[in-house]
Amino acid sequence: MPKHVETVFLDRDGVLNEKMPEGRYVTSWEEFKPLPGVAQAIGSLNRMGIRVIVVSNQRGVALGRMTNAGVEAIHARFQDLLRASGAHIDAFYFCPHDKEGCDCRKPKPGLFLQAIRDFPEIQTETSIFIGDSLSDIEAGRNFGMATVLILGNAEGRRPEWEEARKLADASFASLPEAVELLVP
Repeated sequence: MPKHVETVFLDRDGVLNEKMPEGRYVTSWEEFKPLPGVAQAIGSLNRMGIRVIVVSNQRGVALGRMTNAGVEAIHARFQDLLRASGAHIDAFYFCPHDKEGCDCRKPKPGLFLQAIRDFPEIQTETSIFIGDSLSDIEAGRNFGMATVLILGNAEGRRPEWEEARKLADASFASLPEAVELLVP
């Protein structure tokens, strides 16, 4: 783990909000259920001067279950909720594509490259990627960042979670626990 953290990249579903069952997608604000303590954890990162960026695969767009504008509307409402708690996300990036045909679907680097284009001061050696899946951990590792796996509840874990746990630099039950122990 970096001694000095400047940027924390976060996956969305399963890290910030409840993950839908496999094959289902958060398609509206009403389905977006923030996890306990997430706003406070993000606020802690903000107060420490750490940049917070969300990078998320949103395959439901490619499948026609939601639109880019719908995803952006969910992010805007979440940002409003965070602001009411004295917190904020610096930027949201998402991949709206299906499993093939783009460079932005994690574990590919496109979302990180977009973030670096917008925030050229980002350095991988002072960044951490926090996610809840093997593709998240692979994405962070592929991009040279320290990685943290959020374990969440046992029922929601994907079959490859044990492999992800072995690859990750650290694992925690939740984002608030990770923030508390990683960046005190």
